[in-house]
Amino acid sequence: MNKKFIRIIPKLDIKNGLLIKGINLEGLRVLGDPYDFAKFYYECGADEICYVDNVATLYGTNDLKKFISRTAKDLFVPMTVGGGIRSVEDIRQILSYGADKVCLNSQLIKTPNLILKAKKIFGSSTLCAIVETIKIDNNYFISCSNGRDLVRKDPLSWAQNLEDLGIGEIFLTSVNKEGLKNGFDINIVEKISDKLKIPVIAHGGAGNFNHVKKIIKDTNIDGVAISSLFHYEAAPYFIKNLKKIGNTHYLQTLKKKRKKINLIKDLKKFLRKNQINVRL
Repeated sequence: MNKKFIRIIPKLDIKNGLLIKGINLEGLRVLGDPYDFAKFYYECGADEICYVDNVATLYGTNDLKKFISRTAKDLFVPMTVGGGIRSVEDIRQILSYGADKVCLNSQLIKTPNLILKAKKIFGSSTLCAIVETIKIDNNYFISCSNGRDLVRKDPLSWAQNLEDLGIGEIFLTSVNKEGLKNGFDINIVEKISDKLKIPVIAHGGAGNFNHVKKIIKDTNIDGVAISSLFHYEAAPYFIKNLKKIGNTHYLQTLKKKRKKINLIKDLKKFLRKNQINVRL
């Protein structure tokens, strides 16, 4: 069994205070209160929680204070937070609310030297870079603003540049795969995770346990970030909290007449049986 522990990380995208989920980072659907899901995932054995304000960069805001503070107070789990972080002061503020790490994307594309300033103050271990990859005609590029803006940079070169500047971790999102639940883009994940010395977290494509096993076995990643696979199993149990939000017809179709499951624990047991080291 590989000695490296693989982290299982639920990723929660937030818009206007609500947990959302889309496909290819678009077509967003409201699922519930992010804290309800974070608490559920913590109780199920998540290794970390990742909150990202999905529209923070677009609107120039970050509205996660209440979620960060409440999660830090009630849940004993490492927390990474991103969205709309533009300066050293923004990083300081997010960490002061209780986050353990911040993840950045758009601002690093504009001013990559922010890493140099931030690492001197907070250390590289608190800094994570989101690298959003987009595949077009067999060529890979990156994007910012949650897949809204294409940037003609090679993802591997960009990730290596971030590592050289002192980023502590890469959160690698395959935009083409995100939300489809049909497996990860192993090609780009393998290419980047094999070349970097810092941890790489793979995100985008998990639809079943075998997808997770394959991306771990075939690449050199340190963790897997999962959204749809977890969220759509958990959402029916929190539908009672959605009555004031609007049309909940879709979630009603997901209702299940059974007890809550522990999908994270089941996934970790499955990975253990397949010689993958995870914390149970």
